[in-house]
Amino acid sequence: MSNGDLRVVDVPQPAPEATEVLVATRRSLLSAGTERAVRELASASLLRKARARPDLVRQVLHKARTGGVRSTITAVRSRLDEDMPLGYSAAGVVVAAGVASDGLRPGMRVATASAGHAEYQVVPGLLAVPVPEAVSDQAAAFGAVAAIALQGLRQADVGVGGSVAVVGLGLVGQLAVRLAQAAGLTVIGVDLRDWTAELAAENGAVGLVEAGAATTERIMEITRGHGVDATLITAATSSSEPISRSALISRDRARLVVVGDVGLDLDRRQFYERELDLRFARSYGPGRYDRSYEEWGVDYPVGHVRWTARRNIEAYLDLVASGRIAVDDLVTHVFPVDAAAAAYDVLASDSRALAVQLSYDAPAQSSRQPVTVAPRRGTSSPRAGLIGAGNYARATFLPALTSSGWADHLAAITSAKGLSARHLAERNGIGLVLPTAEDLLGRDEIDTVFVLSRHDSHADLVVRALDAGKHVYVEKPLALTQQELDDVRSAYHRNTGHLFVGFNRRYAPMVAQARLALAAGSGPLTITYRINAGRLPAAHWYHDRRQGGRIRGEVCHFIDLVSWLVGAQPEAVHAVGVGRGEAGLEEDVSVLLGYPDGSTATISYCTGGHERTPKERLEILGRGHTVSIDDFRRLDIDGREARRVAAGKGHHEMLAHVRATLAQDSGDEAALEASIGATSAALAVVAALTGAGSARLPAQPEPGEHGLAQLSPY
Repeated sequence: MSNGDLRVVDVPQPAPEATEVLVATRRSLLSAGTERAVRELASASLLRKARARPDLVRQVLHKARTGGVRSTITAVRSRLDEDMPLGYSAAGVVVAAGVASDGLRPGMRVATASAGHAEYQVVPGLLAVPVPEAVSDQAAAFGAVAAIALQGLRQADVGVGGSVAVVGLGLVGQLAVRLAQAAGLTVIGVDLRDWTAELAAENGAVGLVEAGAATTERIMEITRGHGVDATLITAATSSSEPISRSALISRDRARLVVVGDVGLDLDRRQFYERELDLRFARSYGPGRYDRSYEEWGVDYPVGHVRWTARRNIEAYLDLVASGRIAVDDLVTHVFPVDAAAAAYDVLASDSRALAVQLSYDAPAQSSRQPVTVAPRRGTSSPRAGLIGAGNYARATFLPALTSSGWADHLAAITSAKGLSARHLAERNGIGLVLPTAEDLLGRDEIDTVFVLSRHDSHADLVVRALDAGKHVYVEKPLALTQQELDDVRSAYHRNTGHLFVGFNRRYAPMVAQARLALAAGSGPLTITYRINAGRLPAAHWYHDRRQGGRIRGEVCHFIDLVSWLVGAQPEAVHAVGVGRGEAGLEEDVSVLLGYPDGSTATISYCTGGHERTPKERLEILGRGHTVSIDDFRRLDIDGREARRVAAGKGHHEMLAHVRATLAQDSGDEAALEASIGATSAALAVVAALTGAGSARLPAQPEPGEHGLAQLSPY
């Protein structure tokens, strides 16, 4: 919750994808440092949150400059209101395994990483590790947290007989001490608390309570005056003192490995004079935060990367199974999941709470039961269901859907993991949260489906929804390949449902006013459309080739708008890219479209512009007029600003149009024909970039059944 409150909620059982497994949890481990920090930040004031994440403040300011203050405030409030699942280390029983989750099958006990505290969790196959028979669920639940400690130890790179200090003896620190002991190292544990130092000593380490110079002197005695070979910093504090102290107890050219969240205000002299090596350990090990590893199930060859995230968890489980380390004594509290709030209260109030676990008893079987949220709406016809509950749905689409008259028509929602769907259902009065899209499409009372899921699912869901007898609204892109587009067209022709595509810009008030001005004249148009798209982080889902890239996913928007203004579909497409990126997935591209009446449109889609430059500028010359639209916030016609025309990109107006059209039980064939034409043109851009640089689209044939022109492949 945005105020840091904790709650246990019911969500539908999720369904695993091809590289995932569904696990019925038996135990999960609360990571005291991480989860306490998350809750403290969630409950902090807005000012404190801003101080803690200045990077996000910069993003907000940039969005306000380029997208407007009102939309930015809406987006920020939406993000702050988002529910955040807690937890990432657990153990359970496999209920179902995706077809590409090698070696995993129902009934297997596994230790899991990255999934939250839940009765059922969907986990990447490479982060679900089989548990040896000799290892209890209680010990297996430590797997992910132990892998964090083990990855820190591997970064320390200390051989047998070497020495290592562990600074910070919380849960991760205690595990690091035991793993280092099992590796044959001389281990010194340092903490501000006497009882944690004593616990480390009980397990074979030298346990020291931090006392400044006296502690340093003792460590020098133990290491024959050299200092330790490596220090693992497993403390959690905003202070930089743990690193400063670690430098003083380390030998010349020693390695300092930061595992915990500590301050990094460093004294260069300390590191320079002894050429200390400062390293960071990233989570469970190689593979963590790597999409190809976690989402696609592509493992690293063992000959190249010996210790991945999965293999670190395996190593921990093997050590427990062989009796070389034990962890059961670290568990101080166990609560049933229904009492999770009490578990977190213990973390906050009991200074000696170390490893706190949650227990579960849900059956290891699949379930397709929906979750009912107190219904307020969704009783009026048409009754709508939503597939997808991501950032766009939350921050942009649902507010527009509600404001355009759909509030009383929203009956059900589903999403991949369920929690985001539950959140949106509560906030928008949606009565049912369903496990899967299949469950939503199978409900007879739902006659209209909004598809807001990832791009690679759009065409398939449209076909399935039309075949299920539904009216369909799908966000762009309509399809990622020509075959998908053909399949959509075929499904539309063999069914009676209406189809709408989310090309919202054509419905923007400024575009409507521009079309009205241009309608008075005749002749071709010359259109120039410049988009300052900005660079995306390397981990952004647009970089996942399965999602089709930015040309199919966003440039289609701009192709649609210029074609809508011309009033026809392009017959020729030329494209030039900068040659950066995978073929078909380029991000910087110039597109020239030619139309039957002689009109031309140039679209310049660029990611390298300055962040202060507004995202979109559209100029239209012809038919006796000059029209410009600046970022859908200012409209000029023949040199005069049209001040009375509302700003906005047309989301509200588009959804109001869809509602009015369905109320009359009629489709909008012209709009759908334009949407299919824009999709074909976007695919032609990709073909031009990967081929000869240009493509010619066929002339529009006569309309067929359903009134929709049959477009043949380009």
